Amino acid sequence: MTIWIIQRAAQAVLVAMAMALILFLSLHFIGNPVETLLPAEATHEERLRLIADLGLDRPLYEQFVLFLRGLVQGNMGVSYVYKEPAVTLILSRLPATLELALAAVLLSLVVGVPLGLIAGQKPESFLARTIMTGSILGFSLPVFWIGILLIMTFSVYLGWLPSSGRGQTVEFLGIPWSFLTWDGLRHMIMPAVSLALFNISMVARLTEAGVREAMTSDYVRFARAKGIKARRILNVHVLKNVMIPVVTVVGLDIGQTIAFSVVTETIFAWPGLGKIIIDSIAALDRPVIVAYLMLVVVMFVLINLLVDITYRLLDPRIRLQGE
Repeated sequence: MTIWIIQRAAQAVLVAMAMALILFLSLHFIGNPVETLLPAEATHEERLRLIADLGLDRPLYEQFVLFLRGLVQGNMGVSYVYKEPAVTLILSRLPATLELALAAVLLSLVVGVPLGLIAGQKPESFLARTIMTGSILGFSLPVFWIGILLIMTFSVYLGWLPSSGRGQTVEFLGIPWSFLTWDGLRHMIMPAVSLALFNISMVARLTEAGVREAMTSDYVRFARAKGIKARRILNVHVLKNVMIPVVTVVGLDIGQTIAFSVVTETIFAWPGLGKIIIDSIAALDRPVIVAYLMLVVVMFVLINLLVDITYRLLDPRIRLQGE
């Protein structure tokens, strides 16, 4: 197991390096930040001075070496727009995005798994058909439309929940968090639900399919023959096997939720990475774009590694096969 973890960690480092190369080349072939940062009436000398300040006058291979050195040192340059280190800027907004994404993923598990268990036990019942129909709606509805609908319903018409902002925060371990206050929780409900609806539908359908398959398996028949109660069969034997694909998909979905929470954060004015990355793309603020994308890459790689480890722990067959 230890050797396998070392091998997977080495593969993760190689993947991160390959993504860094792709990211570096992509940003240098798309757009020119000089055109964005300087006004149209700028002189030729001002343009040359800015190019030198940004290091764009150096050979491409030298820029890449400096780029890798900065990645290793955690220094990805200074933002062209905000005039502060890009890593510091990204990390200052990361807790808000991370909090929202984790709340959405947790909500998808808390709601999606029970719905899938209910639908999988009696797939032909009216309740199961209703749950599966609702999951299709969750897949189909656009995130921005769900957000607008939630704001119109619960903020404009009913006045129950605030429509924007993060609310009151409390510092824990030097980081401000919203979920530790009632006002922060009220601000988080609608963005988290909007972001989690697709994941709830996905988890519910995965769980339902897994339960339907597991209920006809030999080990469930054997457990019934031994007189084990149906609730214990479902909660112990069936649920453990069903959670293997669910953990895999949801684990990878954490990184995807963080990466694609931009729309939700924009709609609800959530002070996360969404607003910064949109402004940085518009201004071709390369240091901020690089810091954000590399953060997403590292998160995907680490989460994928943790999912693989969890998968082996949940399924002894894979662990024994590896040994």
